[in-house]
Amino acid sequence: MTEGPTDLELRRRQFKGQMSTVQTRRQNAVCVRRACKRYGTKNNPYVILDGLNMTVPKGCIYGLLGASGCGKTTLLNCIVGRKRLNSGEIWVLGGTPGSRGSGVPGPRVGYMPQEIALYGEFTIRETLKYFGWISDMTTEQVEAKVDFFVNFLMLPDADRQVKHLSGGQQRRVSLAATLLHEPELLILDEPTVGVDPLLRNNIWSHLVEITKHGRTTVIITTHYIDETRQAHLIGLMRGGYFLAEESPERLISRFNADSLEDVFLKLSVIQNMGKRRRSSILQSVTDSIQVPPIGGAVNDAAVLDDEVGEISGEFGDNVSMSSRTGRVSIAPEPLAETQPELPPDDRPEVSLKDYLKIVKMNHMQALIWKNFLWMWRNIPIMMFIIGLPVGQIILFCWSIGHDPLGIKLSVINKEIDYPNEKCAEMSGCNSTRLSCNYLDYIVKNYSVVLEYYGNEEDARRRVEKGHTWAMLVVPHNFSDSLRSRLDNGRDVPQWDLLTSSIGVYQDKSNENIASYIQRDLLFGFQNFFIGYLESCDVNTKIASLPIKYEKPIYGYKQPDFTDFASPGVVLTIIFFMAVALTSGAMLIERNEGILERSLVNGISGVEILFSQVFTQFVVMLCQTIMVILFAFVVFNLTQEGSWVLVFVITILAGMCGMCFGFVVSCICDNERSATYMALGSFLPIVMLCGIIWPIEAMNDYLRLISNVLPLTQATESLRCILARAWTISNPVVYGGFISLGVWILVFLTISILVLKFKKG
Repeated sequence: MTEGPTDLELRRRQFKGQMSTVQTRRQNAVCVRRACKRYGTKNNPYVILDGLNMTVPKGCIYGLLGASGCGKTTLLNCIVGRKRLNSGEIWVLGGTPGSRGSGVPGPRVGYMPQEIALYGEFTIRETLKYFGWISDMTTEQVEAKVDFFVNFLMLPDADRQVKHLSGGQQRRVSLAATLLHEPELLILDEPTVGVDPLLRNNIWSHLVEITKHGRTTVIITTHYIDETRQAHLIGLMRGGYFLAEESPERLISRFNADSLEDVFLKLSVIQNMGKRRRSSILQSVTDSIQVPPIGGAVNDAAVLDDEVGEISGEFGDNVSMSSRTGRVSIAPEPLAETQPELPPDDRPEVSLKDYLKIVKMNHMQALIWKNFLWMWRNIPIMMFIIGLPVGQIILFCWSIGHDPLGIKLSVINKEIDYPNEKCAEMSGCNSTRLSCNYLDYIVKNYSVVLEYYGNEEDARRRVEKGHTWAMLVVPHNFSDSLRSRLDNGRDVPQWDLLTSSIGVYQDKSNENIASYIQRDLLFGFQNFFIGYLESCDVNTKIASLPIKYEKPIYGYKQPDFTDFASPGVVLTIIFFMAVALTSGAMLIERNEGILERSLVNGISGVEILFSQVFTQFVVMLCQTIMVILFAFVVFNLTQEGSWVLVFVITILAGMCGMCFGFVVSCICDNERSATYMALGSFLPIVMLCGIIWPIEAMNDYLRLISNVLPLTQATESLRCILARAWTISNPVVYGGFISLGVWILVFLTISILVLKFKKG
């Protein structure tokens, strides 16, 4: 009794019949025509795909095979709508990938990338819940399938975190996340790597089962070429070209080979034979190949400049064929007369409401839940992120804007015989040592330390060696000359004018300390002399300058640099902490493949940005509250205005930093370039936005640039709120709010556009 054909054989015959007839795109799950994809520059492109044709019937298991770097993953990314072709056409499930209403990217496609692309901090159950939610599944539907996949894929307990699983187990969780929502098209990029043979057989049996009724189509790439004998069709790729597209049995029979690996080797040899000599090493191999007629002429223009002349990749070691070779397409070109005009896409009706619907609530729920769960699983990191701005504002308040202490000055007092005589204070109007009184006064009331010397050479040497900051020289008759100036008025002798002055020789290499010394010596003498006049019953206004500084309209009579810099420092800390936080979070997702996988599942760039804005806003809110409390409550920096305005403008600065972080993460491909971009923007913003120096002192052209930077107007606005108590009705105040709002919109727009169009 003859055994009848198996179910798999019957289905293969059906697919052969389909392939032998003229088809339209509507009968296929995937149709690729003359796909060309190039990287590099216009003058020097690097070709990944060139004139590639591919047809995947519905309900088919299609094995896509080829050496590493031949373009398999690039082709899959084009199919799921994450990369664009330079030329050619792709039709997937009734439409063009990426078009509105096509469902691709979206839940109609299940995509398992080469990377694990999972959150290590999540459990298996939480991972499946996240991918189920973004694929329009309910929590009950996900829970109903968790136990099935745990048993089917031989996974450990569903509540174990992914990072505690082995590499093979993590890949199985990744496969479960792809199969979970039963998509119409499954794209599996090497799903069986690191999987034991028994489980690999179970996976293939499951793929055969789900495609049995034509509801699911599978495209799979694998390192294990012979396992694709269970596929209905296979496509062999090399160097961006298709070598063949046929059922496994027909390929093995056609090339009289023992395995699919032998078929690939022989096709690779044939591809390298075009217009080139063969090496003697492989002469016997190529002569033994019985090659049936191959349709399609070899096109000289299709030769690629790559590592041609080698058979390489996962199917064997590099074997040199020739020193001057190229790769060409040897797969038959579809005949023009057999290719009917392709019908239009099956696009559903799109209403105005669909265009206005920017985000889906189930997507936002999944993304926000995922972001908060990641934060909860990384509490130490989040505590550091929230506490870091507090540490920075504490360091600023402790280190910036205060008077320097312990400034040493060298003194030569010729009114005393140093070192035999010490400078002792003598009170009263008749003091014969007014210089001693003055020097003693500035020591008690200002932060200076005096070192006495007997000669000017020693005192100057101390300054020259950097041990002291200035040298003071007091004339021998300073007290008498000073009284002469007071008693004689305009009739004072010339020599009394000269000898009543103390000479100061400064080290002005540090302008800040030099300014403090000058301030202390001048104000110290003025205050000392007023006290001396009082002891002599003389009107103290004689010692006053003809300019009188009354109570300031805004601020304090003796302001410090801390109050001036605090508005810009607070905004800068919040701004750049938000940049680091958001760019880091986005880059982690991108580099681990999670971002790409979510986008293929139908998550839009707008949804990703809005979910990050929401979750990072909570973190930034905590940072802002802590910074404001420490700056203006604990350290009592000047705050005369509205607390609401202070809080709101600081929050806006943080949101602006978040949006700038999105731009950084979208433009940069790795952490290093993102770090360079963030650091490169830090110094210009700090120097030009009026934080450390007034913008009125800048070059005219730099001032124009400064006025349009994100934090310039905001810093001046916050400074006016803090020091002048101005309200939102003042143009300077609301100008800062408007500036931040405009920059938020600009950065968000750039981020959305880059996410939308940066597909390669």
